[in-house]
Amino acid sequence: MTDGIKIEGLNLWYGKKQALKDVGFHIPPRSVTAIIGPSGCGKSTLLRCINRMNDLVDGCRVEGKIGFRGEDINSRKTDLIDLRRRIGMVFQRPTAFPDSVYENVVFGCRMGGIRKRHVLDAVFDRSLKEAGLYPELDDRDGEMATNLSGGQQQRLCIARALAMEPEVLLFDEPCSALDPLATAKVEETVVRLKEHLTIVIVTHNMQQARRVSDHTVFMMDGAVVEMDRTKDLFTCPSDPRTLSYVEGRFG
Repeated sequence: MTDGIKIEGLNLWYGKKQALKDVGFHIPPRSVTAIIGPSGCGKSTLLRCINRMNDLVDGCRVEGKIGFRGEDINSRKTDLIDLRRRIGMVFQRPTAFPDSVYENVVFGCRMGGIRKRHVLDAVFDRSLKEAGLYPELDDRDGEMATNLSGGQQQRLCIARALAMEPEVLLFDEPCSALDPLATAKVEETVVRLKEHLTIVIVTHNMQQARRVSDHTVFMMDGAVVEMDRTKDLFTCPSDPRTLSYVEGRFG
């Protein structure tokens, strides 16, 4: 297990517009860190910096360091395929492929050259269990993934990420399109996964941040206002802007 992720002096521009401003904080290992803040404050942009997804955006320029496993992931020497295997990502809306449940889960393994059925079967079973889907889908491996409920599809996406044995999982508003029951199941999965993974979750849901996270980062206008243990940030924040936000006075 790594020492977590250390972000230092991170700045990002989309063309001439600066979206992140001197961002710096430490993401502890084997814990859940929530990133909260009003729309457009840079939460998702920051999340996508952690596995270099912003590299795919034209006109994007990044300065600063993100330390992971003793190296700066912003280095030109970084192997992006390996980085995105170690740091997986689950997006806002489920992205189930139009294929079977089984093939959705083992997709990354097949792309990595794994062909032996017994190996793929073991990955499938392990990933379903870790994503909390085994009782529901273990006998539905041949079913089209797009036939599943929205909540099941989102947990299937989590299983697909887990199949690659990541050390970190990034969640970008993973429950925004789900009903309360499906949301609860995803949250249970997130809390369970922190036993062996580092989790970072972007959320607009203040109650969700309080339920699942150990630490919370509050952002405004591309900058970090403060970071603290979740219970402390929500009950006695050090910055009045944080207090106004968590009390629902803006955002």
